Amino acid sequence: MNLKEITNKEEWEAFLQECTEKTFLQSWNWGEFNVANGNKIWRFGVYEDQMLISVCLVVKTIAKRGTFFYIPHGPALRSSLEITDKKQVFQLILLELAGMAKEENACFVRVSPILPRTEENENIFWELRFRNAPMPASAYEATWKLDLLPVNEDLVHSMRKTTRYLIRKATDNPDISIEKTADPKFLAEYQKLNKAVGKRQNFTPFSDNFIKNEFEVFQKENQVVFIFGKYKGEIVAGAMIIFWGGVAFYHQAASIGKYAKLSIPYLLQWEAIKEAEAKGCRVYDFWGFTDPEKFPHHPWAGPTLFKMGFGGYKEEYVKTQDFVLSQKYWINYIIESVRRINRGL
Repeated sequence: MNLKEITNKEEWEAFLQECTEKTFLQSWNWGEFNVANGNKIWRFGVYEDQMLISVCLVVKTIAKRGTFFYIPHGPALRSSLEITDKKQVFQLILLELAGMAKEENACFVRVSPILPRTEENENIFWELRFRNAPMPASAYEATWKLDLLPVNEDLVHSMRKTTRYLIRKATDNPDISIEKTADPKFLAEYQKLNKAVGKRQNFTPFSDNFIKNEFEVFQKENQVVFIFGKYKGEIVAGAMIIFWGGVAFYHQAASIGKYAKLSIPYLLQWEAIKEAEAKGCRVYDFWGFTDPEKFPHHPWAGPTLFKMGFGGYKEEYVKTQDFVLSQKYWINYIIESVRRINRGL
């Protein structure tokens, strides 16, 4: 095996289309999004006898708690790879990043693997001397998915009875409407919702620039849409859906709390699922899952119950992993451990 940087977008994207496990966080455009945000990136490819077997987007992340290399939902691996080959891919990438660490002032490597959470896959990281990160990265470690191959009627029947009722209730309300748009002028409207949620739930939402860059990068290739729920003409709920690789990702969403009893998010979600089906997507990814029975007080427990009402299945991946490059890592470890406790994660 050998590793080299990839500069050809077509080669990168064509490989990813063949991968079973993937998200848009390894897409070419996610790299472009990070560049727009001022982050330094590398796109590595691992080859075996001239055949591309893995791609890996690496993002240099500079934070007050320390600088590190971040691999979101990667590296993406050819589905046919044996466990020993997967381990060798990670070894090659680690060797490359360890060699770059001093020049880039990086104190650790963080990986959010998109590998199913099996003992065999977890052993790869144990054997390579990774450690569980003190808190999850921004990429999910588990998600809820819906297979879109059934026709609409089958999707409806797979829903929880309460979910079907709330969708019908919102549909029958003449004051509620849904609008779909890829017009950037609606960025401000979405951010109003986002900031309202942040204020209500006491967290800092993504910045205007973050949302703007994400939307504009994917909008160039018609890979993103806003779906808004309106009550009497006022936008009261919204979601940003990304369509990539045959999958629709429910990546961003926000709503105004005072209209919660109107069930608008249920109708909005159903319209997003139908839009994904119309665009030929095979899977709808609800983006994030935590088991509400095991962790009823987790911040994601309520949103997960909402997602599960539409039918589907869970996918759990190897937890976020850190590879220590210098003693400075432990400053980050302490800070993130405190954050995890404070956030109830």
